[in-house]
Amino acid sequence: MDLGVRWKLHGDGRTPAPGAVVRPDERLSWPRTVGLGAQHVVAMFGASFVAPVLMGLDPNLAIMMSGVATAIFLLATRGRIPSYLGCSLSFVGVAAVIRAQGGTSATVTGAVFVVGIVLFLIGLAVQRFGARIIHAAMPPIVTGAVVMLIGFNLAPVTASTYWPQDQWTALLVMLFTGLAVVCLRGFWSRIAIFLGLVFGYGISWLFDRVFGKIHSVDASGKLTDHWRLDLSGVGKADWIGLPHFHGPSFQWSAILVALPVVIALVAENAGHVKAVGEMTGDPLDDRLGTAISADGVASMLSTAVGGPPNTTYSENIGVMAATRVYSTAAYWAAAGFALLFGICPKFGAVVAAIPGGVLGGITVILYGMIGLLGAQIWLHAKVDLRNPLNLVPAAAGIIIGVGNVTMKFTDHFSLSGIALGTLVVITGYHALRAFAPAHLKAQEPLLDSGTSAYDEEADAKAHRAKP
Repeated sequence: MDLGVRWKLHGDGRTPAPGAVVRPDERLSWPRTVGLGAQHVVAMFGASFVAPVLMGLDPNLAIMMSGVATAIFLLATRGRIPSYLGCSLSFVGVAAVIRAQGGTSATVTGAVFVVGIVLFLIGLAVQRFGARIIHAAMPPIVTGAVVMLIGFNLAPVTASTYWPQDQWTALLVMLFTGLAVVCLRGFWSRIAIFLGLVFGYGISWLFDRVFGKIHSVDASGKLTDHWRLDLSGVGKADWIGLPHFHGPSFQWSAILVALPVVIALVAENAGHVKAVGEMTGDPLDDRLGTAISADGVASMLSTAVGGPPNTTYSENIGVMAATRVYSTAAYWAAAGFALLFGICPKFGAVVAAIPGGVLGGITVILYGMIGLLGAQIWLHAKVDLRNPLNLVPAAAGIIIGVGNVTMKFTDHFSLSGIALGTLVVITGYHALRAFAPAHLKAQEPLLDSGTSAYDEEADAKAHRAKP
């Protein structure tokens, strides 16, 4: 059985030939491949260890399980889809809502475990029936609206939890990160979040030396005098040791909050597969179902032991585009590095010490970017928001999700925020479509970003090729 773990040496093994790319089944020399693997780890660090911190989960375990998830994905796709699987930011808002309802870390991972099961089943369905079933249930107007409300639902977390801990550090980190994203080029722009974190550490340390302790709320919400950067836990942490594992706990209320994120994960995987296929010149639509299923399995395994869910990372697409190296060997090296970081508690202590003000500056940009990915889906699919069939369900769902509107059905069951907003968007769109006049349903974009463009492009090329 070909598992995609054999690679041909590309050229002289040093650099890609002019105009050529290093394909997934090729590699450069092993020292260069290992170096590229380390570069991929740096690229994913910014989001992959911020996400578990924001979710209240162990960052060491998150990094370790990201390496395991990447290995599972590479094996499942037989090495055809170069990708790194890191902690999904789409679940940050879900974790915040579950914890606000009194849920624990086990409740969070239990809810996300169920999402992994659903994602796996969706992948199997896509393998069996093709990508068009995604469009049938989740056209671009629905997908974009759900991604948008998931991102913007996080705004109160930044405003009430992180920003008040140190508003001036948050402001400076926000400005620095924004400049890094816009002004830097290539690889450096792809690790702007990581650079923002490093800058925030430095500013917090400097402000502590110059101004002393700050009088503000701390991470627990208590108003007190405290250091911005507290590294006392780093000195006490061991260099080598296993992260903390725990089993999941299942509650229906938490599961209902988490389930809408499935839509975002399907969109992320579809977009990633399409992007990689276009860059390598290898259409991968036949592997979309496998990629989605592999992501589901990886997320189930991670959350089963107390880690966060995983998804394909766009940051690493940028690294591949900049280097023209799409070798899956580099991702195996990256997975190995992640496993090593995962068994270093001192590394986890450094991550856990990220000052609240730094997270405030980072999350202002990060959460907004998540939300605006929904608008990007609309633009890419050319969704017409002048059409009331699109406008009404999206508008209602987004306001419900962002405003955290609640529907109470019984004393023990209610829906609110992300879950209720998603339900309104999906059911509202399909219900309105069933009764809408024909002229409102006439113009439909083909499919969501990354799920079917191959068919459209192939038809267009075939038409142009005809004499």
